[in-house]
This record gives sequence, structure tokens and C-alpha cells, in this order.
Amino acid sequence: MNRSDVVIIGSGINSLTAAAILSKRGRKVTVLEKNDWIGGCIKTEELVAPGFKTDVFSGWHPLFVTSPAFAELKDDLEKNGLTYVNTDVPTGVILPDDRSAVLYTDRQKNIETFNRLTPGEGDRYDELMKSFEGKADFVFHLLSNEPMSWNSMRTLSKYVRRKGIKEFKSEVGNMIKSADALLDQYFDSDLVKALLAPWILHTGLGPNDAAGNIMMQVLVFSLEAAGMPIPKGGGGELVKALMKIVEDNGGQFFTNEFVERIIVENNKVVGVRTQNEEYRADYVLANVTPHQLYGSLLEGVSIPASLQKDVQNYKYGNAAMQIHYALDGPLDWENPELRRAAMINLTPGVEGVSQSVNEVYNGLLPKEGTIAVGQHTAFDPSRAPKGKHTLWIQLLEMPRKLRGDALGEIDTSNGYTEEVIEAYVERIENRISRHAPNFKKMVINREIISPVQLEASNMNLVGGDPYSGVASIDQLLLWRPTSKYKRHETPVKNLFHIGASTHPGPGLGGTSGYLAAQEVK
Repeated sequence: MNRSDVVIIGSGINSLTAAAILSKRGRKVTVLEKNDWIGGCIKTEELVAPGFKTDVFSGWHPLFVTSPAFAELKDDLEKNGLTYVNTDVPTGVILPDDRSAVLYTDRQKNIETFNRLTPGEGDRYDELMKSFEGKADFVFHLLSNEPMSWNSMRTLSKYVRRKGIKEFKSEVGNMIKSADALLDQYFDSDLVKALLAPWILHTGLGPNDAAGNIMMQVLVFSLEAAGMPIPKGGGGELVKALMKIVEDNGGQFFTNEFVERIIVENNKVVGVRTQNEEYRADYVLANVTPHQLYGSLLEGVSIPASLQKDVQNYKYGNAAMQIHYALDGPLDWENPELRRAAMINLTPGVEGVSQSVNEVYNGLLPKEGTIAVGQHTAFDPSRAPKGKHTLWIQLLEMPRKLRGDALGEIDTSNGYTEEVIEAYVERIENRISRHAPNFKKMVINREIISPVQLEASNMNLVGGDPYSGVASIDQLLLWRPTSKYKRHETPVKNLFHIGASTHPGPGLGGTSGYLAAQEVK
């Protein structure tokens, strides 16, 4: 039997940040991982070709470098060899008619660029950003703290007193509007709207969903303020640096250890059982979905009926797919600024994103879904041999339950077969080639990770949902995944629930692990 102070189930970013913080505070931590690698959705390997370092799943770290966990661990991470690199062009967009635009990390440059596109558009962008800055401290406090803590209640009270109750009610009303309502309110240019609209997909929402308004502002503000930082050499460098903090402080990691049960005695957690061994501990942090936690890991433990109902009603969102390439050289985008961009979205615009989300909701492969094109080697050449490049493609509008093809071209009657995936990838590649004519000639090799393979690689990605649960307004803040408990607590004493299925939700930030670590006494 293995004994430690804290056992953590799963090794994703929330597990790693919790482990590092607790280890620095003198706790002996054991991390148990079902897979044969540590890192969850952070995994860097030479997947496509030798010498090409690919971030297999998640690929961008703006939420982490602005998180409270990074603020506390920054010096240790840098001491352990972690270096972040960045670009001043975090994102760009290309419309079907080849018009394009980029967003910079420079406010004045953005204002001037948008004003050139459409007179007054840059000034309205500045107005939007200044409006958000007036509430940024409040919003980011809610996203980086427990919403039901006394600290959050005091922050809310101060904000209401400063704004006045009438203005506060008005602001809350605006916050819960959809992202497309926000874009229509501020912008006339379809190109500027298209530059910003696809980013709402990275929250697990669509342009028409409630609360997209405030999440859109958070994302755009963060892109301008933080850019798109990535670890030099691949996201796996962050995993290595976090692991070293834990191991230097007596902690340990075990791979190929699938936790079958959480052991509870007298309604208090005492450890976990894997297929191989028992691991005893005073605290357990479970980085799993609510269905795993309450459906299998706590089997036999009495769970309140109201919590069982919340778990039953917890919903998962759209699936995703990844396509990775090794390239013989850079893509020949017409706009030279796009060649420096971290991520380029190929999209038909706001209406097109809305249409794709609706098609996916109905189980269809979309006619013209957004293609997120990631260019890590544009500012981190260490990830590929000299002169070569990687390409990271993410498709966030994929149905979890495949029922058809919106174009009627692909036979989906047998689900996500190899033939279906190949046919859909060909559709994606043809669209990329229209905007980067040398694309297919540059391809050395590619690897596809389908929604089925995503779930197989990580059981938290239910049906290929990369966010472990839809981020709708009823599954955010104190409702994620239930309003019955606060501070990531559960009905079992000293058992804490962390991960993307818990507050503050999806994204590579590590904040739920950071918050749960504060509760370990």
C-alpha cells in the first residue's frame, strides 16, 4: 500500500498545477494517470515525422500565463527550463472571397487597422475594449476564484456599490446576451466580425448562445493583452517543468494506473484503489467528469438525490477533430501578416459559424465549418527541422453523434469510419488550398485524430468533446457541474472535484486545480 498526503486522479493541467502548489507547500503528492503519458491534453511528440514536434491536443497557453497558478509557480517553472515565446499577431481570419484581417497585441495598431477596413470600426473596437476594462477586474476575479466564496461576495458587493444597482443590472443583462448580439452592437464590417466570431467556439459555445457576449469580450481582451504564448519546444516542456517541481519535493507520478474506486470510510475519503494497488491519502483530487466521479468512482457511496439529478442533467458539447502536418516550408498566404499569425481561422463569417453550429447540433458534418489553422513554427522554429514547419488544425464543429452530411456528399450511415474521416479531411484540405495554393505541395506527412480517437485518448473528452461539458449558461460559474457544493467540494469530506467539468470550465489554465489546492489544509 502506497501512502501520501494527497492523491490526484488524472494528470491534466489542473492536476499538475495542484500537485506543484501542494508539493511546494510540503505535501507529499501522488499523481495517478490511466494513460502511458503525463499531461492529459498537453502532449508533445514527433507524431507526424521525425524532428517535427507536434502538440497533439491543446496547443496554446494564454489562459495559463495569465492564471493565478502561473503567477505562483513562474519562478520555479523558469528555473526548471520553461521558456515561453510569443507573437504580436495572435490571430487572423480569411473569408471565402480571400479578404483577410489580423488582430495585434497593440491596441493602437488594431484601431488603425480596423479604421482602414471600415471608417469608425477601430474607434468602436476601442470603445468595446475600454468598456470591458471597466469590468475586467470583476470578471477575471469570478473566473479565477470560487464564485461562492466570501472573497467573491465582497468583490461583487464592491462592484455593485461602485457601479450602482441600475448600471449593474444593465451590465449583467448585456453580459448574458449572445456573442453575435455583441458583434452587431459594435461593428458594421463583416470582416471584423469574422475575425472575432470563431473564437467563441473555443469556449464551447456558438455565436447565438446566451453568455457568449461576456466570454467573447474575455477572449478578445486576452488575445490583445497576452497574445498566444507557447512553450519553446512544445507544450510538453510545461509538463516536464511542473513534474520536476513535484518530484523535487518528494512527489511521485504513476502512469498506466487506472483508478477504479475512491475509498470512503465514515463519509471521509481515505484513498483510491487501482487495478494494481491501493493508494492511501488524507485528500483526493479527482480530475474527471461528473459522470465518472458519481457514476463509477463513488459507486456504493450515498449521493444526495438532488446531486444525482444535476449529474444526470450535465450535458456534453460538440466534438472536435485534429489534423497535424509536417510541411516542407511555410504556406503562401496572400496577406504577409498571416504568415506571422499564431492561429488563422478560415470561416464564412458570423452567419456561417452559426449555421455550422446548428448543423452540428443536428448531427451533420457542416457544409463550411471553421478551420482553426495553428502555426506554432511561425514563432517557434525549434519545433521543426531548419526551414520546415508544422501545421496544427483544429475543427471544433463536429457532431458527437454523426447522423449525416449537410452537403449530402459523404455517406455517414456507419458513423465515423475511416472513409468518412478521409472524405471530410479532403474537404478541409481543399478549402485550405484555395487560400494557400502551395499547401498540398508542402505536405510531407499528416496524422488525423478523429472525435472517436479523442475520446479513446482521454475519457474526459466524452464523445470527442474537448471541453468535458458544454459551457452553456446553466453549466458555468456556480452551476458547473452543480450548485450544491462550493470550493470544488463533494459530499465526501476531503474529496475535491477538479478539471474542465468544474469551475471555471474549459481552457488550459489550471485554475480549478489551483483553487482546490487552497482547500487542502
